[in-house]
Amino acid sequence: MVNEKTKLYGSVLIKAKLILDAILNMETAPTLNEISRASKINAPTTLKILTTLEALGFVRRDSDSRKYYLGTQFLMYGQKASESFDIRSVTRTLLQRLRDATGETVNLGVAQDDDVVLVEKLESPSSIKLKSTVGGRMNLYSSSMGKAILAQYSEEQLKAYFARTTLEPVTDNTITRIPALKADLNNIRSVGFSIDDEENEPDIYCIGAAIMRNQHLYGAFSVSAPKYRVPEERRRNFIRLVLETQHQIQEML
Repeated sequence: MVNEKTKLYGSVLIKAKLILDAILNMETAPTLNEISRASKINAPTTLKILTTLEALGFVRRDSDSRKYYLGTQFLMYGQKASESFDIRSVTRTLLQRLRDATGETVNLGVAQDDDVVLVEKLESPSSIKLKSTVGGRMNLYSSSMGKAILAQYSEEQLKAYFARTTLEPVTDNTITRIPALKADLNNIRSVGFSIDDEENEPDIYCIGAAIMRNQHLYGAFSVSAPKYRVPEERRRNFIRLVLETQHQIQEML
């Protein structure tokens, strides 16, 4: 997101981005007029910029349908960005603020082989030792980060996940029935955050949220605390802080 106070150079670059964003966000390949309407740039200017972008390989125009597609040039940029992208460096400052604001442990994880792999753990200064460690794995179905990730899966992805996963109890509170877990995931989609109420570790309460941008799932983060330290009022404040942090992180991506 561009900071409104930042002085920008090159208005045509800004318009080009608006045009590329319009193509990216369309469900089907758009025409010139559709791109013009979506980007709010007049058609003649849109055409000039599209022509330049096509010459550079950033867009492709089908001569028969007259529709525009993103060009293969982006594949190279995307590959390079993926290789150099580190979700830890992007989120660290905001997660440190979340840890300081809550006074509790903040975790960052990514999905890998049907697990959550913990890639960052910012300890609470007054934390009871939690069993999670950086590099360690947790179930998607029993952890707050994992459920936040599962809630972003399509029906097809969920069906495949359940077909290859046995929902074994980790604690007495672990959800081990698929219909109950699906209901929980539906609620997570509705409210935007997930709860692990002693489902992954006894006496530990976690609030998690996924990190998503442009339909890409980067991972999830959570606040974890001994349950006795999370009464209802404090819980509501944690949820507010988690959702604010989620929004701030996603705006940076």
